[in-house]
Amino acid sequence: MINKVVGSAKEAVQDIPSDVTLMLGGFGLCGIPENAIAAILEKGIKGLTCISNNAGVDGFGIGMLLETRQVKKMISSYVGENAEFERQLLSGELEVDLLPQGTLSERIRAGGAGIPAFYTPAGVGTEVAEGKETREFNGKMYLLEHGLRADFALVKAWKGDHAGNLIYKGTARNFNPMMAAAGKITIAEVEELVPAGELDPNQIHTPGIYVQRIFQGNNYEKRIEQRTISN
Repeated sequence: MINKVVGSAKEAVQDIPSDVTLMLGGFGLCGIPENAIAAILEKGIKGLTCISNNAGVDGFGIGMLLETRQVKKMISSYVGENAEFERQLLSGELEVDLLPQGTLSERIRAGGAGIPAFYTPAGVGTEVAEGKETREFNGKMYLLEHGLRADFALVKAWKGDHAGNLIYKGTARNFNPMMAAAGKITIAEVEELVPAGELDPNQIHTPGIYVQRIFQGNNYEKRIEQRTISN
């Protein structure tokens, strides 16, 4: 049985160079690869193009990489929780490709499925359509969007086994399965790591064929992006 386990986040990302494209799973702060991001921060690589639903928050998640100027471009759908992101965008320090969330999701899914491009009505007649091909189908205009791939995909799962099979928990599933399929090299961090054969095959969300490295993470903060309480 293939064993894809590495000892730590640092070991998992050790060969990631500067100037590559990274996919980072998560929605807001839910299901983000906290340990892998911290290891990238410590490694200090620069010029990263990050594909993620959002850019974390100030001082956490991808927000930490923005503060250290390790990110040159963000491909995202929502960026409203990060003041440093806004500052870099408005000052011209950061290149941003802002997409409708469904388009971002489908571009990643298409990339993982080997689909080079597809047509969508989202964005037609807006700034999103600038420079892109449009075509009419059944009297309605559609926009051509290309599938997305990444040099490395960093994903977070609840449980995984030594062969790289992954199970996500609740809404932490979000973008992670699609990104696992769309990365040339996928690195998975899990809260619980078990020997191959212990997971119920019917419960596996990401088959191990998509995962090249897996490690057990630790010290998860699992921050809440916006806490709403009532008296």
